[in-house]
Amino acid sequence: MAEIAEQRGVRRASIRDATGTRALPPLSETSLAQWRRLAARAVEPNGYYQPDWELAVNASARGRTGTSALYASSDTAGLIGLLPVISMRRAYKIPLPALVAAEPYGTLCTPLLDRDVAQDAAAKLLQQARHSGAHALILPNMSLDGPAMQAIAAVLQRQGLRFHTLKSHLRASLDATREADELLRDALGAKKLKELRRLRNRLGEHGAVRFEVARSPQDVAAALEAFLQLEASGWKGQRGTALVQDKGDVAFARRATMASADSGQCEIVTLRAGDTPVAAAIVVRHQHRAFYFKLGIDERFAKYSPGVQLTLELTRHLCADPAITSADSTASPDHPMIDPIWRGRFAIGDVLIPLRKNDPVVKLIHAALMARQFALAQARRAVRFIRKRH
Repeated sequence: MAEIAEQRGVRRASIRDATGTRALPPLSETSLAQWRRLAARAVEPNGYYQPDWELAVNASARGRTGTSALYASSDTAGLIGLLPVISMRRAYKIPLPALVAAEPYGTLCTPLLDRDVAQDAAAKLLQQARHSGAHALILPNMSLDGPAMQAIAAVLQRQGLRFHTLKSHLRASLDATREADELLRDALGAKKLKELRRLRNRLGEHGAVRFEVARSPQDVAAALEAFLQLEASGWKGQRGTALVQDKGDVAFARRATMASADSGQCEIVTLRAGDTPVAAAIVVRHQHRAFYFKLGIDERFAKYSPGVQLTLELTRHLCADPAITSADSTASPDHPMIDPIWRGRFAIGDVLIPLRKNDPVVKLIHAALMARQFALAQARRAVRFIRKRH
């Protein structure tokens, strides 16, 4: 792997498919040491843009390989900003000159910005995007109120520009500084907790119920295989979207979890009834925040609410960990399982950042994105209607 910190150190390019844009350096050639240092110093955590995770995505995940990068660097500190990107043509099948933050399998595209020079890092990322020939930068699933977006907004304001929020929603999060039982009682109420304890006791009829946390690479590797089977046994398997059903996706999952566990950034939690795993989840860590990546359950035990039971135990686990102050559910809007349990909320959204003043091309990009958004919403309504009829 080439050790680079600045764009001039890159001798070959990766993508040339963005209409009107010049090639950017490939993500795979980023200095691993400098990327790790930047992740440790990031002004806002994003577990999915840590090097062990994102390089695994970039290596084999379905539709997510061959990513390029926007870099920001300084003579004294080296790498101070990083954002994996792809062209708008590749991301949305829209041939307009824009760059889109690469989706890292987890639904969060907040760039890594050095906490001491966040605005300088943001300005340099935008400048590199501009020099590539892009007219706009699109950040899907961006943390809207966090310090990274604040740094970007401050830079745009100085340049006489402003970003556009294409859509937004509130996502469930956990305040892990609270005492877990008090938090769960406030969220669910005594009656609901009593009912869940009753279901847990009934689950115990199939064997002693225990909660396990795999942290070492060896334990994580074993726990992952159980998770993969659980995920494939449910509705994701029926729809063909389980990780194990795609060779590239399962290779990503194995590499990412093993490498991240080796650096203390990933654990897999499992709920068992006797020797039988009934629910399992992958949890990514970055700085003081945890990220609830994926959950798999054995639907034969669905009447005992195994996903909820696991989430209750995970809540207690995270609240008891002094290194964790918050957790991002990375869940879809109004998620029926996690929203009633994790009552914290933060704004997440898709952001369009213009790179030049009064640019008519940005209006075209904005219109194309809104039309795409409308078409996707109509398609989702049609799918829901068909499923209800059948």
